[in-house]
Amino acid sequence: MSGSDLLTRFRDAVRRDPERTAVRDTAGALSFAALDRRTAALAEALRGYGIGRGDRVGVCLPRGTDLLVAMLAVWRAGAAYVPLDPAYPADRLAFMADDARLGALVTASRPAWLSADVPAIAVTDSAADSPAGPAFVDAEVTGLDPAYLIYTSGSTGRPKGVLVPRGAVAALVTALERAGMYAAAPRVVAWNASASFDASVQQWARVCRGDSVVVLEQEHRTEPERLAAWLAECAVTDLDLTPSHWDLLRERLLSTERPLRLFIGGEPIREPVWREIADAAAEGRLDAVNVYGPTECTVDATATWIAGPGGPHIGTALTGVDTHVLDEHLGAVPVGEPGELYLSGPRVALGYLGRPGLTAQRFVPAVTGVPGARMYRTGDRVRRRADGVLEFLGRADGQVKLRGYRVELGEIEAALRACAGVSAAAVVLRELPGRGTQLVGYHVSTVPAATLRAALAETLPEYMLPGDLVRLAALPLTANGKLDPAALPDPTTEDDTDGGAGDDAPMGAVAQVIAEVWAEVLGRDRVGADDDFFALGGHSLVALRAVARLKRTFGVAISTRDVYRHPRLSELARHVEELAGARGEALTAG
Repeated sequence: MSGSDLLTRFRDAVRRDPERTAVRDTAGALSFAALDRRTAALAEALRGYGIGRGDRVGVCLPRGTDLLVAMLAVWRAGAAYVPLDPAYPADRLAFMADDARLGALVTASRPAWLSADVPAIAVTDSAADSPAGPAFVDAEVTGLDPAYLIYTSGSTGRPKGVLVPRGAVAALVTALERAGMYAAAPRVVAWNASASFDASVQQWARVCRGDSVVVLEQEHRTEPERLAAWLAECAVTDLDLTPSHWDLLRERLLSTERPLRLFIGGEPIREPVWREIADAAAEGRLDAVNVYGPTECTVDATATWIAGPGGPHIGTALTGVDTHVLDEHLGAVPVGEPGELYLSGPRVALGYLGRPGLTAQRFVPAVTGVPGARMYRTGDRVRRRADGVLEFLGRADGQVKLRGYRVELGEIEAALRACAGVSAAAVVLRELPGRGTQLVGYHVSTVPAATLRAALAETLPEYMLPGDLVRLAALPLTANGKLDPAALPDPTTEDDTDGGAGDDAPMGAVAQVIAEVWAEVLGRDRVGADDDFFALGGHSLVALRAVARLKRTFGVAISTRDVYRHPRLSELARHVEELAGARGEALTAG
């Protein structure tokens, strides 16, 4: 398959049905003809700055139609896009932009972290009226030309860029079509994942096959009622999400009038969730696919329908991928025995940008196939069943998956050790009462947790910030001098430096009720008026539970968005009181 295949398919979709909706957000929609014009105009503008085949262009835009316009335009110009989430800390964005050696940045306004020699190009409304022009021709590319550079967490303390070729992306789409997981007729696809997360590729790129893409904004992702209304309004048929997001949205997704096709991945599916989805599929309320794959193998390497008897598994290889279950000597392990999963074939990434040593370590010579072929060492432990299906058993290293994000614990530990006053640090993933899976950071220092959290927020994205920071006199070690994770104390003990309130007791009945609810859902003994919900370990799933309790208690319509806007207890209490007053409602405690 040629590297330009997806662009060819996009042009075919434009000719086939130019007025069909191509992409839509809450502000408006673009038809395929309009998307063609806008992407051609932006691609032409990029060419004016010297951007061409093989260059890398940063894209730093919020969720919306402009984001899809930018990424598709970069492809049409012959370049690879580099997603830069505007919510990331400036220090992290500056590092990625410099490491990627950007030729240009597509953005709403020039950010302070961008190097002065990199041009910033705005996606403006005027581009909507710019004709593509008969002279515009998409750049000539091959399947080995890069499609995108996505940064993942790095164990050395800095993110690493994975360079993925165009042919691999085209092959991914074809593989899911051949497996019957992408329906033949045009679909309406919800774009749920962050552009900095590789699952976004299989969502937004579906516009190239003629599907309509509906952008989910952050409020849709955390508000089940708003999501259900938006999915219904847009007649969405396909939705990608993580198992954690399923937990947040399950009631609405199970009750939608229009059955959805779900693509679930990013982290292991627990047995109860698998059974619940399989039962719903058997009843015709939805159908669902479990997809598995690392960024280094172009999003999805294996897939399976979630249906019938049996427990969670990751299925079998999609077209374009070969799976190998090997021991530490790269020898094949017997069927039914655990081993490490290696992936080979044309969908394996080009490697890590500017990291030849790490590339050689993770992309190793293939044990079978043509001379010179490579395979990617996933670090995932699996077992192959007699029927060929792969079962996921866990990780062989310090990498974890948290709410769909791939996280190297070593990167967080390095950031924590870099904080002034910290002499030692360790980070683990813990299952905590009421809060689910949570990152917990342990540190040897006299530095207050609030100071450490502020320092970490300067370099780490929100999803990598520990929910708890626990001060220790020393890290517990085994007899051979290695960290003993089992001996690390629970973060709810007296060692927890982030355990909540000092003397700032909540003032007023509303604040006291909110404090009680927060303490319950966050697993805290008490919460103070100045405590921050997210600094105490809260996240979107916990916020939803807290909001549900507060709605029932006060009889006032509040949302998780209110918690994000007013994360301090005293601020949220004041907001709830103002909300009730504006609506002439009397707060109740029923």
